Amino acid sequence: MKIGILTSGGDCPGLNAVIRGIVLKGTTTYDLEFVGIRDGWRGVVEADFFPLTRHEVKGLAKVGGTILGTSRTNPYEGEHGGADNIKATLAEHGIDGIVAIGGEGTLAAAERLSKDGINVFGVPKTIDNDLGATDYSFGFDTAVNIATEAMDRLRTTGDSHQRCMVAEVMGRHVGWIALHAGMAAGAHVICIPEVPLSIEEITAQVTSAHERGRAPLVVVSEGFKLKGQEEAYSDKGLDAFNRPRLGGISEVLAPEIERITGIETRATVLGHIQRGGSPSGFDRVLATRLGLHTADAIVEGAWGQMVALRGTDIVRVAFADALGELHTVPQSRYQEAAALFG
Repeated sequence: MKIGILTSGGDCPGLNAVIRGIVLKGTTTYDLEFVGIRDGWRGVVEADFFPLTRHEVKGLAKVGGTILGTSRTNPYEGEHGGADNIKATLAEHGIDGIVAIGGEGTLAAAERLSKDGINVFGVPKTIDNDLGATDYSFGFDTAVNIATEAMDRLRTTGDSHQRCMVAEVMGRHVGWIALHAGMAAGAHVICIPEVPLSIEEITAQVTSAHERGRAPLVVVSEGFKLKGQEEAYSDKGLDAFNRPRLGGISEVLAPEIERITGIETRATVLGHIQRGGSPSGFDRVLATRLGLHTADAIVEGAWGQMVALRGTDIVRVAFADALGELHTVPQSRYQEAAALFG
């Protein structure tokens, strides 16, 4: 069989390790042939393929980003998009199926294509850790480590000036990065999408920390909403899947915190720093294992599914189960962290 591999959506550390795992096991154990698909679904629509052999994947486990490139292209849009056109393109190039490595948007497109009769298998990728069918996604651990180091640095400059520092991390609809990095860095309040807070509740914790002689650290997820707000802050338009591009809530909160408390406050948006660089050891191992198990699934014809981590085991789940509900932060986990606030 000839199999195409693509990475779609936001990049993250560990993508190359997945590609390497699939190709190495697929070529050495099963004698599969692979082609790389450039820039996500765009490469499928435009037939932008290239041979993917052991040579192309050597040494990739430690390399961040993706050698395939990525985009947020919707495969059902454009002159050459849609299931019928894609079927014809794959048939023309002798490609028997696609491995789609991506997050919620990528897997939703993969599920739709699968229902339309195209062989697609998924690998979950999201630094947000928001897919309900897998306990952890590769990229999350690295993002937490990067955010924690950045917050440690913010703490030192905050201490020097007795400022309140507001650190904004990614997360869209879930607050896992904010929760883990905030706890690791000793944040005085953590703001996540699952737990709306009022500005008064936030400033009360900031004031409490300041009165104890601390320089307050506020960690906020990009998808956080103040009590009474229906939508997360967004002023950057929509992405290719018509979702609001989030980011900037820290720059809304910081002046309000300073106005109410009188404490000089600065905002830092970590943004794409969290996506870059080499993957952590945990993410290298997880991504590689997902790739190895993907090669097994291809040979067994397990199309319309994706690999997932359950405990310490790699399992397969249907796309419908993976996309059924978000993996949100439970109230109990947030309450653990809240005991440390102020």
